[in-house]
Amino acid sequence: MGPRPLSGERGAGMVELALVLVPLMAIMLAIVDFSFPIFLRSTFTAAVREGCRFGITYQLTYNGTTYTSQTAAIKAVVQGNSMGFLAGASGASLIQVNYYSPVSPFSQLTGTGANASGNILEVTISGFTWSSIAPIWRSNTPFSISAISADRLETLPSGTALPTP
Repeated sequence: MGPRPLSGERGAGMVELALVLVPLMAIMLAIVDFSFPIFLRSTFTAAVREGCRFGITYQLTYNGTTYTSQTAAIKAVVQGNSMGFLAGASGASLIQVNYYSPVSPFSQLTGTGANASGNILEVTISGFTWSSIAPIWRSNTPFSISAISADRLETLPSGTALPTP
């Protein structure tokens, strides 16, 4: 058995733990706090890229569900690749799918034929906010996180009907 602490040293371990634990927890929360928005941005960037890759092929079926429009299918792909952060109708409202003309003035296209072969497909996540876990040295203003990806729509095989945009 080791030596017993002197009567004046009792409780010193608890005081030392308190003095070390508080700064340690602050550092741990700061690491998570600073890295999580970066993680969200990279996750959303990957999700919109997958949405573009899916969209340029004109598919309407994703994970066994057939959608009525190409835009709805693309939004489902983005939601499926966002690790649950864009789940539900509120998450889908943050995803925009736009079609643009490939020639100057590169105007946004809507309606039938907006997704014609050769046009530009743009998938965007905007308006997602993330609040800090522990705002130690800064305000508690939420971060706004967005991501964007674009690609050229492929050519449809001859005889294939253009899906609803």
